[in-house]
Amino acid sequence: MERLNNRALNEMRPLEFVLDVAPHATASVLSCFGNTRVICAVTIEEDVPRWMKMQGVPGGWLTAEYAMLPYSTLDRKKRDSAAGKQDGRSVEIQRLIGRSLRAVMDLEALGARTVWIDCDVLQADGGTRTASITGAAVALAIALNRIMAKGLIPANPMRQLVSAVSVGKLKGTPLLDLCYVEDRDAEVDMNIVMTEGGQYVEVQGSGEEAVFTAEEMAQMLSLASQGIAAITKAQKEAIARADQPTEADFASLKNFFAGLK
Repeated sequence: MERLNNRALNEMRPLEFVLDVAPHATASVLSCFGNTRVICAVTIEEDVPRWMKMQGVPGGWLTAEYAMLPYSTLDRKKRDSAAGKQDGRSVEIQRLIGRSLRAVMDLEALGARTVWIDCDVLQADGGTRTASITGAAVALAIALNRIMAKGLIPANPMRQLVSAVSVGKLKGTPLLDLCYVEDRDAEVDMNIVMTEGGQYVEVQGSGEEAVFTAEEMAQMLSLASQGIAAITKAQKEAIARADQPTEADFASLKNFFAGLK
């Protein structure tokens, strides 16, 4: 089966993490999975939610918010504030982002702090939740490294990286990292969240008016593992250059602000 842009069945879309696109955040990343682009920003506050204080829960907390900007899709998407309530899909995704990041955090080691993860979709072409989780993990790792460098925490409370990727079955063929057109037409659509150590955090999957076998599921999970390995490598490279940006980073940042990408 031929894919868009002649991608192999087990090939990711081009991955890119543009660093520090939101200067007032503790750390931020423009997470790019092909034409899907999400700003993932981390802000760390020296306080905890009221419920933690009331219940005497030690340590800190991490929570996430997710939104698709009105111009992120082909047809303008109404803002939640204009609708008067939060979109159910956005609530489900932001809860997934929060769960995924908390799974790799030692919240007691974080201390009495709240980590806010804000994911805003600039352009949607499939996999916005996977790009959000993946980019948020990069921004979180950078933010924690920065507060460690300031002596605010003695050790990194992030145990390992986490990332996510989509897989699916289209015309009977398992595929990795679906773009919008593939996702729209797929018989099976799955989102896999995994740690860098290969453990599963969450598996979301369903047949779209179709069914799938145990063998097909195993094939899709194998594709996801391959994708996660490639994503983890890109995540580590981005984190390593966070405070030593390259000329390519400056060029990406300049292009971002110039609206050229």
